[in-house]
Amino acid sequence: MKNKKTPFWALLLSGMILITSGFVLGRHTKEISAETIAWAEQIIGLSFSPPERDSMKSLLQDQKVNYASMRKQPLVNATGPSLYFNPLPHGFHPNQNQEPINWGLPGKIDLPSEDKDIAFMTVAELSTLIRNQKISSEKLTQIYLERIKTHSDTLECLISLLEEEALSKARQMDEEIKQGKYRGPLHGIPYGIKDLFSVKSTKTTWGAMPYKDQEIDETATVVNKLDDAGAVLVAKFTLGALAMGDIWYGGKTRNPWNLEQGSSGSSAGSAAAVSAGLVPFALGTETYGSIVSPSTRNGVTGLRPTFGRVSRSGAMALSWSMDKIGPISRSALDNGIVLSVINGVDKKDKSTIPAAFNYNVDKSAKELKIGYFSEFFKTKKPNRDNENEVLDVLRAQGFQLKSIALETQLDVNSMILMLMAEGAAAFDSLTRSGDDDLLVAQHKNAWPNLFRAARFIPAVEYIQASRFRAQLIEEMHALFKDYDVIITPSFGGNQLLITNLTGHPALCMPNGFNDQGSPTSITFLANLYEEEKLIMLGRLYQEGTSWDEKRPPLFDK
Repeated sequence: MKNKKTPFWALLLSGMILITSGFVLGRHTKEISAETIAWAEQIIGLSFSPPERDSMKSLLQDQKVNYASMRKQPLVNATGPSLYFNPLPHGFHPNQNQEPINWGLPGKIDLPSEDKDIAFMTVAELSTLIRNQKISSEKLTQIYLERIKTHSDTLECLISLLEEEALSKARQMDEEIKQGKYRGPLHGIPYGIKDLFSVKSTKTTWGAMPYKDQEIDETATVVNKLDDAGAVLVAKFTLGALAMGDIWYGGKTRNPWNLEQGSSGSSAGSAAAVSAGLVPFALGTETYGSIVSPSTRNGVTGLRPTFGRVSRSGAMALSWSMDKIGPISRSALDNGIVLSVINGVDKKDKSTIPAAFNYNVDKSAKELKIGYFSEFFKTKKPNRDNENEVLDVLRAQGFQLKSIALETQLDVNSMILMLMAEGAAAFDSLTRSGDDDLLVAQHKNAWPNLFRAARFIPAVEYIQASRFRAQLIEEMHALFKDYDVIITPSFGGNQLLITNLTGHPALCMPNGFNDQGSPTSITFLANLYEEEKLIMLGRLYQEGTSWDEKRPPLFDK
């Protein structure tokens, strides 16, 4: 039966009917018939009468012509849609009063005698060493460059080593220190980036065979900001092809704790490199778990900032309404230091939203109101003891943890079609050209097949999902009105999808090991643009535990 509640004119807007009637991506030029429309109805779950199908034929044929015309016009990945996702609930505006940041960094740190011990120090510790001229940026950069050369083949985590450029920048930073010019905590600190960030005069492969020799003549905003802060870019690391998983055109990035296992993804190389002590921090991105998942697998600390806090200019687009950029490091504090630099509005990214990031070590984390999704801590599953122990640690610190539920009447899983549709649009030319056959992963749930299937998502359903997403944002905002931080198993229920859809920030930290000796994690959530609360509680937790200090034995040399 035809859905009588749906206006007929709205159904005509369905991109599904048009694409399906065109017989898959315009590769066939048959005239649209009533029979073609009837077949298309089976895919979109609607039914029309014979007269209605007959009436539609000419309209659909005209719109198919428009499709063909549009596809003749070139579009680069960097060109986003004219509609921008805004995660702000009604009446909510982030604080824009930026105050001086007080990190509470140590005044003195002893320099370890062995290079391996230096390599596994935190950004905060290395910052103090450089500021006090206990170690030069050049020497520190050389340590990490040598470790990358030694271990990157084993981990299959390296795309480009920027040795010459890094050493030149390090020497410049050392000269500035001698002249009394100090740029801040990242002055002279080496780091790496996921190879979906463009950097002039380097290739930006997106981890995918069709783009393995691609050069983009611009440098990503976040890289420019880190450069201005004095950080030293040493390498571009692997990512799963087009930001999925850990399989890229050159292999499979490995987990330093278990080389038989992939490092998860898609920020695979960034997380593996930090875990193995090849860099003290690296940039990753998350659309749906691409910071949280590899941070968990590799036993490092990942911060997924609020959507719109960090500019994505110069980064590969997968989903314009879900992509987020964040740091992966050895500690919550380190991630806060990096976020304070890459944070901010950028005229090149219209989705960025002005918001302060105010961290002050003198503010007591004990004043935070903390909840936890109790249902996710009750069910029997591997690693449940590790997750409950986090709650015990915080209770021992004097926190009164409140049990809360993550509930919604909305079908959250249905909203994933927005990611699929946007990804298919971002790589439309890849699909239509047939070059998607060059990607290594070709299984049912790999991008080539997902992009093809996404061509059959009706435009109406995409818009409806966006409307339901707006409701979900309001629900999550109401949940955070009474809490500063909410604790959850990293993969508890569907919170990972929910918070990626709503744009909420997350801090993922190691909290132990499983029976196979691989790291496990816990996730702290905060309200939009309140990452400083995550850093406060995350720092307190990590100062009271030692999981963040563990090193993969194979690379502790």
